[in-house]
Amino acid sequence: MDRRRFLAATSSTLGMSALGMPALAAAKTKVRIGYLHTLAVDGQIWLADHLGAWARNALDPEFKEFKTGIELFGAMSENSIDMLTTGAVISNFPARGKGKMFLANSIEFATAQLWVREDQGIRQVTDLRGKRVATTAGTTAHVFLDNALRENKMTAAEIEMLSFPMPEAVNAFINGTVPAVVLWVPFNITVRDKMPQAKKILDAGAYYPSAAVVGGWATTSAYFDSNKPVLSRIIKAWIEGNDMLIARSNESLDILRKKYYPQVPDRDLREQFGAMRVFPTAVWRRLYTSGTISEWLQQVTDFYTRVAKIENPLTAAQYFDPSVFLSVVKQ
Repeated sequence: MDRRRFLAATSSTLGMSALGMPALAAAKTKVRIGYLHTLAVDGQIWLADHLGAWARNALDPEFKEFKTGIELFGAMSENSIDMLTTGAVISNFPARGKGKMFLANSIEFATAQLWVREDQGIRQVTDLRGKRVATTAGTTAHVFLDNALRENKMTAAEIEMLSFPMPEAVNAFINGTVPAVVLWVPFNITVRDKMPQAKKILDAGAYYPSAAVVGGWATTSAYFDSNKPVLSRIIKAWIEGNDMLIARSNESLDILRKKYYPQVPDRDLREQFGAMRVFPTAVWRRLYTSGTISEWLQQVTDFYTRVAKIENPLTAAQYFDPSVFLSVVKQ
């Protein structure tokens, strides 16, 4: 599209165009960004869009929605997107050397949830022994399920875990095929609406921060090495959205619901916001420099190493490079 690149006309004497615009306007850089359409992943994206922050930073983003982080990393490996933002899977593929994380986005505090059918005898986690549990393997929900089992002195071998795409996992629970589902918001809304008798007995907030799940942005190592000025501008635009989300939360949620989540009731969007943790930019910086983000990422990488049998995984300190963010945010 023509809007993706423009150069203002110049004046040899005043350095201004006939319309009074700057003589040299930077060409906008097209960036293909994959995302999941859930508030913990894309909230800052759309607030930056609302504020005009992408254009102000000479960026022309092309956003592509995906259903899982696994699909996102697959698309990036096939070069159909330049970068992505996702949840727990940010601790998986980069640990395999497939991507470089450069920006933390949110903490999925209570976005993963365990819903059960009490009429099938499940009232607590230990009642899952010998039962079928639907979820999506390798996702935030799976990480939470693993934590819940281990905290209750159980192993994955004691349940029958069935992995489906999350819409199918939820449908299996609603139609009675399975007595329990481990999901992430906003799929809880579907369960609550279609199966009022279902009960949420646990969410990931029970294990915060010892099992915090960090969501974030990643790109390929080649893109990271060759496009740090572009990544700096991505981060600057993201910061505008993040700062608005923190400083003016009610206004931000109103805007997000009306412009970007029109099908989501206000109550449900606010519930999603309550299930995540975001921080002021200065606090993010402290979490970077203290090593806390790397520690939280490593917890989830350890899960993938154990469950997915990753051989010779990179540590979070190796695949998470905060240098671009720290060059933008000085204090």
